[in-house]
This record gives sequence, C-alpha cells and structure tokens, in this order.
Amino acid sequence: MNILKCIILSVALTALPFGSSCDAQTLTAQACEQTIVTPSSQGRYLWLPIQESVPEGKVQIIRNGILLMEQNVRMARERVDYFVALDLLPYQAKGSFKVCVQNVPTGSICFSQLTQNDDPNYAFIDEKYRPLYHQTPRRGWMNDPNGMFYKDGVWHLFYQFNPYGSMWGNMHWGHSTSTDLIRWKDAGVALAPDAWGTMFSGSCVVDTEGTAGFGRGAVIAMYTVSRPTPFGGDVQAQCLAYSTDGGKTFNKYEGNPVLTAEEKDFRDPNMFWNEDINAWNLILAVGQEMRIYSSPNLKDWKEESRFGLGYGNHDGVWECPDLFPLSDKTAEHTKWVLVCNINPGGPFGGSATQYFVGDFDGHRFTCDSAPQVTKWMDWGKDHYATVSFWGAPEGRRTVLAWMSNWQYANDVPTKQYRSANSIARDLGLFQDGGEWYVSVKPAPEMLAARGKKVKTPTEACEIVVDLKGSATITLANTKDEQVVMTYDDKARTFSMDRTQSGNVGFSEAFPCTTIAPTHGRLKQLRIFIDRCSVEAFDADGRVAMTNLVFPSEPYNSVKVKGGKATIYDLND
Repeated sequence: MNILKCIILSVALTALPFGSSCDAQTLTAQACEQTIVTPSSQGRYLWLPIQESVPEGKVQIIRNGILLMEQNVRMARERVDYFVALDLLPYQAKGSFKVCVQNVPTGSICFSQLTQNDDPNYAFIDEKYRPLYHQTPRRGWMNDPNGMFYKDGVWHLFYQFNPYGSMWGNMHWGHSTSTDLIRWKDAGVALAPDAWGTMFSGSCVVDTEGTAGFGRGAVIAMYTVSRPTPFGGDVQAQCLAYSTDGGKTFNKYEGNPVLTAEEKDFRDPNMFWNEDINAWNLILAVGQEMRIYSSPNLKDWKEESRFGLGYGNHDGVWECPDLFPLSDKTAEHTKWVLVCNINPGGPFGGSATQYFVGDFDGHRFTCDSAPQVTKWMDWGKDHYATVSFWGAPEGRRTVLAWMSNWQYANDVPTKQYRSANSIARDLGLFQDGGEWYVSVKPAPEMLAARGKKVKTPTEACEIVVDLKGSATITLANTKDEQVVMTYDDKARTFSMDRTQSGNVGFSEAFPCTTIAPTHGRLKQLRIFIDRCSVEAFDADGRVAMTNLVFPSEPYNSVKVKGGKATIYDLND
C-alpha cells in the first residue's frame, strides 16, 4: 500500500551535459526511485550513462499513457563507465512522449550526465582490445551469431545484441553486412523485443518461390521469443518476420507465434529448403535433444522426429543447432552434419560446439558414430554458437562462431562493447580411423586479406608455420607475456597455453591450456592473431583452436622450434 500511496515530489531538474548537447532535458523526480525525463525536441540520441556494477533499472518510453518500450539498464549511480544510445527517432515523428526511469535513486550521477544530440560517435571509446578484422558490435553486448545469409554479393550477419549495455540482456537482433567477410558495416537493429518477448536466436532463408506468401525472393527470419512469466522462468516460442528489401528491414508476421511447445527450453530454429522432400525442414533445440520439423510454407510445421537421447555430450543445455550436407575433398562422399552447441559441457569447461555425422532423409537424422562418441568442431575455449550462412556461394558451407565463453563472457576486460565473432571458416569432411570428421579451414577470403610479409608479428597478422615434426611456437611481448603452442608429432596432439598470455585474472576459468587430437601428422599451421584472439588451424582442416587473449601490449615476437614461420600483416 505504501507504494500505491507514493506522492509525487515534483522536483524539476536540469541535465548537466557530459559534452555538447541540444536543449536540456527536463527531469521530474518522484518518490520510489522514479524519474520522468522529458526529452528536448532536438537531438536523435539520448545518451544513457552506464555503471556495470550497479543493479538494473528500467528505462521506459510512454506516450498517452501507453508503454511503447521498456528495457533493463544499469544506469550510473556513482560513476560513469560508458554511454549507450537511446534512439528517439522512431518516437519523435509521432508526437510528444516521456522517458521514465525506474529503480534508480534520484541523486544518481546518471541524471546529471544525460546528454541529447545527433552525434552517433558521442563519448566513443577507442579500446585497445577491439579487433581489427573480426566483427564486433560498435557498442553494447553481442553473443550468438544467427540468421546469417548470403544474397547479391553481400554477407548478412545477425547476432544476439543488447544495445543498452555491455552485459547480457535485452536481447535484440543486431545486423552487420560485409562483401568480403573481413570488413563489416553496422546495419543497426533488425528485430527488437515486443509483447511476445525478447529476440533469441534463429535463422534466415531467401524464399525464392514465395512459399510463405510474402512474395518471391522475400527474406524470411524465424526467431525465438522468450517471455517472462509471473511463475518464474520464461516461455519460449517461434515467430516469423519477413523482409522485402533484401534484409534491410523486417516486418513481423501478424500470425505469430507459428510454433509452440510446453517445454521451457524451446529455441533457436534453423530452417532450410530440402529438395529431397520438396519442402522446408526445421531443426530446433528442446532441452537436451533436437527436434526436426517439415513445412510447405514456413508457417505450418509438422514434427518429423527427435535426435539426441544418449548421444554425445549432455553436461549442459543443447542449443543453436544446424543441419546440412557436406562432402569430402574428392566429392565422392556426402554426409549430413548435425551441429549442437552446448553450455556447459565443453572439453575445457563452459560452452563449446559439438557435432554429429550421419544421414538425413528429410524426416529423420541417423548418426554414424556410437552414442558415446563426442566430436568437437573447435578445441579452444572461445568458440560457441557456430552456425552457417544460408546460400553461401559455390556450394560452400561457411560458418561463424561467437568468440567467447559463458564462464566469463560478461567479465572480459573490454568496456563499451563485449565480444567478437570468429573469422569465417569453411567446412568439409575427412576420415580418420573409420570415422567421419568435419574439417575446418579459414575461409578463402582470409588469403585475399594477406598484406605484405613482415619480420615480426603485428597486432593483426597471420603466421604460417611450416612444420618439420614436433614443434613449439611462442608468441611474446616485452612484458614477458606469452602464448605457447605445441605440436607433438608422436602423440598427434596440438595445444595452446594462455596461462601467461596477459590479463588472466578477471576469471579463474580463463587461464588454461587447451589440447586437441590432430588426426594425423601436421605439416603446416595457419595462426591468426588479432588484438584479443589467437585462432590456429591445420592447413588441411583437421584441427582448429580458438582462444581469447588480453596482453598488456601486442605480441611482437615469435619463436619457432621445429619449423619455419612466415608472417603476413593483416592490419589494412
């Protein structure tokens, strides 16, 4: 009853801008930690000051008593870590509105630091760990890549995105595009939360024949909505959105949701056209299994089968699936690969990508391996949520992975943004000991990215190591920080030790040595260095290893015992 009887204090304040701004906003403080902000009529962006160590407050946009938007935001109380933008443009053209801030004490520093202007670069931080040739969000948090497709010479990457802070929450679909898989352009927010929930992972296809009724060539997105309930936990369902401008903008289907279930973890739909059955297939994750569906129109789905009981690793939740055919390098053998990302349960703790090789007839997936066999796509600590691009050219199967780990992703030592995606990789098949495995190679675009040869490593480079047998490769800087990679020709293993790589103290789970089987003798390694990552590949694709590093200064020396190194600058 005390809350219901809260009396408005009606204290009008004037914002003290952090930098240049348009007309000052009007702030009206109320009881119960609520403040009403009346934005200026000028200035597209209202810059919200963030402090990551404080509890979340709520930021709402209200017009005529109707709640138009609500997000959880860690509004600064004692200090400002960085700023995020509340984009007012979608609301300004439709009349006056208010911004309401809840659960933030009236005297908090955020209210004196609110700034409104038209500058998208306001208070931008040039962080030393931001990669030079990996995709990152300009500001805010990013995790799983999803909805990726290739169309008309452009690679479209969507991703799980929090525009209102560099920690997980407020899931949107962010959007980036590239013509070369190296240089990425920010394309803003593609899908924002609605009454059905926040936007979790999903997929996109180009509906060439217009089977869904949105027109020939429409880009169709299917995504999971996750909606909180009064009883604790979220309800998840699958929804559709469509684009008639090549994926630049999306309209949500008025008949959403199109697929529901009674299970709690029911998410990450991945759809594709299957010529064998002349229909669409869909695979999605439900708890610790995958469900496979079919549909003639992307709206009406029939469950075909389930896979997973007793197979592979079950130490965590199964999510972010993919299902596609692959051929070996001779093109004589084709198998289907079911990708299953799992968290936790990775080979070195936390999240990782496992996969299964077998056959698929459009109705049921059958795994070739024994149930107890677990296969990992990448043996590093920072490779998760791997999914492929729809429609990659020349029959390629091109994938990206989120380059982090749920054990410490919210704690890595970046500020205004968090997380990057891996370099693009092309997949294939190879055999070893009677088993089929997925080969992982850097996408051919990485060869085109090579610059001039240099004598010492740069902060963005590729190191090619020709091996003579067992070898040790040591990356180091003048601060005695180092990454040590070891190939044991006799044991047929490759390892990477980052325990002394730089800043490793932000999480006890971060310092580690990762080790992988090589499935035969290695002759050449390709090692990609960016400001905060080391990605190592066997040139033939039989081993891949991805690890984050946070050196206090770039590694500027490489020592190789048992081989010869050639270094190519990638800082272009």
